[in-house]
Parts: sequence; C-alpha cells; structure tokens
Amino acid sequence: MSLDGQVAIVTGASRGIGRAVALKLAAAGASVVVTATTLAGASKTADEIAAAGGKSLAVRVDVSVASDVEALFKETTATFGRVDILVNNAGITKDGLLLRMKEEDWDAVLDVNLKGAFNCTREGAKVMSKARYGRIVNVSSVVGEMGNPGQANYCASKAGMIGLTKSVARELARRNVTVNAVTPGFIETDMTNELSEKAKEALLEQIPMGKLGSADNVADAVLFLVSGGASYITGHVLSVNGGMYM
Repeated sequence: MSLDGQVAIVTGASRGIGRAVALKLAAAGASVVVTATTLAGASKTADEIAAAGGKSLAVRVDVSVASDVEALFKETTATFGRVDILVNNAGITKDGLLLRMKEEDWDAVLDVNLKGAFNCTREGAKVMSKARYGRIVNVSSVVGEMGNPGQANYCASKAGMIGLTKSVARELARRNVTVNAVTPGFIETDMTNELSEKAKEALLEQIPMGKLGSADNVADAVLFLVSGGASYITGHVLSVNGGMYM
C-alpha cells in the first residue's frame, strides 16, 4: 500500500470522507494536494498532513469551474512535477421532492458533483496519459445505485459518476490509467450525528451489518484502489455500505 513518491489530488477534502482520504494517502507516503471551496478549509487538512510529517498543498477550487480546475493541475505540476492519483470527492446536496425542486438546485448539484468530476478527470487524463500511469477514483454513493426519495438531483449526479467511471476506464486502460468508483453507504458524518435516535434506528434497519460506516472505511477502499494491489482493476464500483445494497 506504499505510495512513496506519488502525488495525489483530493477534491472536497476539508472534512468528512475527503479529509479521511487525504490523510490516508499522505500516511501511505503520497504528497497530497488538498482542495476545498475555501482556502481555510483546504489549509486545515493540509496542516494536519504537515503536522504528521507529510507533504501537502492547499488550493481553493470550485470544481464546477473549468478554469479553476485547469489552474489546480498547473499549480500541482509546477509544485510537485507530476500527478499520479486523482480522487473526485467534492460534492454537495440540495435535497427536495421532485415536484418542489427548483431548477437552480438541480443545476447546482449536477454542476459540482458530476461536471466537477468531469472537469477534474479531463485534466487528470491529460497528465496521466502522457505519463502512461495514473489512478482515478470517483466517490459516488449507494443512492446513485438504488435511488432515494427527495434526492433526485443528488442520485442522478452520483449515478452519472458511475457511468463516467466505466466510460473513461475503457478510454484510458491502454495508457495504464485505471478509473474506479467507490459507493459509500450511510457514513458517520456531521449530518448523521444530528439525526434523532429514531431516525438513526430507521437507518440501521436498512443495513445488514447493523451499524453506520466511518470515513476511514471509505478511505481504506480508496487507498486499495490507488495502490499497486489494484493494478489490474479498472471500471469497477466498490461498495462500502455494510450490505445495504447488493
């Protein structure tokens, strides 16, 4: 699982799954470029990595803006000389029932979650194809596979990431660039911590393992997919959901 000498970009890494992934990759030896929509958010995770003895760079990026993403890759290659790993984790939610969903809420979620992954993957593919090496992991969601009431926009964006994963995996395989996805289930986050006990019990009834996952569970899956042990795996969707969807 050693990533010594490699350079990783992790989007949406100020907290939650993105933060856990950034810390995990850094602990494995990678230099990690941490992005968030605010420099303060990115710097918080980057500072954690530095405090643990790792190398990191904080960059403010709106992944839905192509020029921001282009600048991100330019700064990364200028600083570290390469990009070996890309983890597309940045995402937002704007939940609501379909009949009440505003067009701007649909657009905002698709722009960040799906277009953002496209923007980053396109730039990453340029660098990785030239180097004839790369690992791309898209953080999708279990609801992108099974759907969820009140989340038509979010589910569509996460399902789209799975299609993006499989298509790009076929395009880049001969360049020694693998493209995979992870689909987290219900993970312990700030949001789930605010749920009532009754709501948590209802969630747990849907999960055969009877417990919520952790951000580290997802980070472990990402680490495997970018490691040498997964060199012959591409176009795969790895579920991290406690058996919630099979």
